[in-house]
Amino acid sequence: MKNISLFLFILSANLILAQSDPNTLLLKDFRPESIYKTPVNIVEKAKFSAIDMHSHPYPKTAAELDAWVKVMDKAGIEKSIILTYVYSDKFDSLVQVYSRYKNRFELWCGFDYSTYKDKDFPKKAVKELERCYKSGARGVGELGDKGKGLFYSKPSAFGMHPDDDRMVALFAKCAELKMPVNIHVADPKWMYEKMDATNDGLMNAFTWRLDNQEGIVDHSGMMDILDNTVKKNPNTTFVACHLANCSYNLNIIGGLLDKHSNLFIDISARYGELAPIPRFAKAFFEKYQDRIVYGTDMGTNSSMYQVTFQILETADEHFYNREHFSYHWPLNGFNLPDEVLKKVYHDNAIKILTK
Repeated sequence: MKNISLFLFILSANLILAQSDPNTLLLKDFRPESIYKTPVNIVEKAKFSAIDMHSHPYPKTAAELDAWVKVMDKAGIEKSIILTYVYSDKFDSLVQVYSRYKNRFELWCGFDYSTYKDKDFPKKAVKELERCYKSGARGVGELGDKGKGLFYSKPSAFGMHPDDDRMVALFAKCAELKMPVNIHVADPKWMYEKMDATNDGLMNAFTWRLDNQEGIVDHSGMMDILDNTVKKNPNTTFVACHLANCSYNLNIIGGLLDKHSNLFIDISARYGELAPIPRFAKAFFEKYQDRIVYGTDMGTNSSMYQVTFQILETADEHFYNREHFSYHWPLNGFNLPDEVLKKVYHDNAIKILTK
C-alpha cells in the first residue's frame, strides 16, 4: 500500500512539473490567465427579457427543474425552448415533467426515423409527428447531420440527409402545424481540418474531429445540403443552430440568410468561436439583427448565462473562461447596441414562435 501511495505521489509530482515546464507543456494543459488590466464586467441579468431558443432537458428531477427556474429568473430568461430529440412515450414523459412550468418552457420533439428505409416512412413519421403535436410539441429539433446523415433522434438515419426527398412530407407537415425546425448541420470548420500545428482550434477540434471519417460530407457540402433543405421547403421555418457552424466565415451563413426568408440562426454554443472576432461579429449581428436568436446549449448554471451576456453586451477584452470554453484563445465582448440586443434576446424569437 505504501509503495502504491509513493508511486501515485511521484506520478502526481511529475505531472505538475510537466505542466509547469514550457518544454513539456501539452496544449490540453495550457491555462493562460490574462494580465491585461482592462475593464471586466459581470453581467448577472440580460439587459432585456430573453428567450433561450436552444436548450435541452438537463434536469432529471423535480428539484433540479425548480432550481433551474430560479436561475432563469435571476438571469432574466423568460422562457427556454427544450429541444428533446425524442418522440413517442419518451416525449410524453418529458411533457409531464415540464408541464409544472408551462409558461417557462416549450418542448420540441424529434422525428421518428425508425422506418426511414421503408417506402411508407414519410407517412409513418408524419403520423408520429402529429401525435407529438397533440401531446404538446410546438417545434421539431434538434435535427443533426454532421456529414453522415441524420442522427440525433434514435434510431439514426445515416445516409439520409435533411434535403432528401423522403423528408419533404415531414417538413410540409411542420409548416402546416406551424412547427419551426431547429437544424444542426456540419460542425465548426476546425473539426474538418488537419489535426496538426496549423489548426488554431486544435485544443477543441481534436476532441470532436471529423477529418478522419471516411465518406463524410465535408463542411462546404453540408452548407449545400442546408441550402437545398431550406429551398425545397419554403413554407417551413428553419433555425440553423450554432450559426450553421459558420463562425469561421460568417459570410457563408449570411449568404444563405440573404437567399431564404424562412431561415433564422441561433448563436448557441458558439460564443467561444465568435468572441475572438468581436468587430466582425458585431457587424454581422447588426446586418442580420432580424434573423438571429439567442440560445445557450451549455447547461443551466448562472455563470453560463453570465458569460453569454458578457460577450453580447460588454466591450470587455482579452478574457478567458475555461469553465465553459475549451479553446486557449482569449474572448472579447461585442458591445451590441440595445436595438440589436432586444431583437436577439427576445423579439426575433417571438416572430418564430408565433408564426
